[in-house]
Amino acid sequence: MTEDLEKRARELAVYLIERRTTIRDAAKHFSVSKSTVHTEVIN
Repeated sequence: MTEDLEKRARELAVYLIERRTTIRDAAKHFSVSKSTVHTEVIN
């Protein structure tokens, strides 16, 4: 995984945890798809 992907995965995880929000809300906030959020946070 490149540094950019690792950084975004970290940011997504922190966003989800701190705001106790949904995958859909995180995807909207970061302008990515729900699948991207799932893939980056899980991997």
